[in-house]
Amino acid sequence: MPKMGRIKFARPLLAVLLTVSALTSNAAALTSDPLNSPNWPDLKKRFFGNQRVVFDSHVKVVAPLKAEDSMNVPVGVSVEGLRDVEEVLVIADLNPIVKVLQFYPYAAKPSLSFRLKLQQGSPVRAFARTRDGVWHAGGMWVDASGGGCTAPSAGRASGSWSETLNQVQARFWQRDNSNRLRVRIMHPMDTGLAPGIPVFHIEQLNLSDESGRKFMRVDTFEPVSENPVFSFDFRPDLPPRGAVLLSGADNNGNKIQARVPQ
Repeated sequence: MPKMGRIKFARPLLAVLLTVSALTSNAAALTSDPLNSPNWPDLKKRFFGNQRVVFDSHVKVVAPLKAEDSMNVPVGVSVEGLRDVEEVLVIADLNPIVKVLQFYPYAAKPSLSFRLKLQQGSPVRAFARTRDGVWHAGGMWVDASGGGCTAPSAGRASGSWSETLNQVQARFWQRDNSNRLRVRIMHPMDTGLAPGIPVFHIEQLNLSDESGRKFMRVDTFEPVSENPVFSFDFRPDLPPRGAVLLSGADNNGNKIQARVPQ
């Protein structure tokens, strides 16, 4: 009888252990990094702590598989099919400066196109925070020859950057039944990693219209490319009223101001 009692206890215990093991494996599969980045565990802790992060196909990052120019890597970020997106963060896992930019799509579409510097091949990721506090993640690997973050800007080499600092070029065009605005801002966007050149970059951009409606705020950091180009997409149901106003500043307090008529 004692022997039979031990056998009856062991079978349920084994079943419980197998169930726990299966659940643990499934949880690991759901939370593991689809890009297999060695830095992901530390980056998740650094940027999100205990907040929930889910890998989600609604968040899309479009970039070349191999960058032709490590100092100007074109990237498009878009969030499609998610409601109540309040913030989007973009990082490059293996860059010496990981945080690229973050933006807040007030009345604009939760999408942004720009260019960044890559020091080496790296995952480039976007994280969209919805109103419920969940971060939805997407990304892709971009191969790069390297040196994008530690090389001086071309404007520094020519010595002409101060003559055009913070000048803005902009134009509108139609895209997918809505308006797109592309702006180019003349700025060296120095990372501080090139010898003898201190950090000097645009810190914030704000997009609004003449009625006072706010469309987007963009906080930019050192990895954004020199003379940055940004493309903003407006919602068809919330088009700009009158001209679009762009304002901002760099980390030395130099102002950016532009009025873009439609």
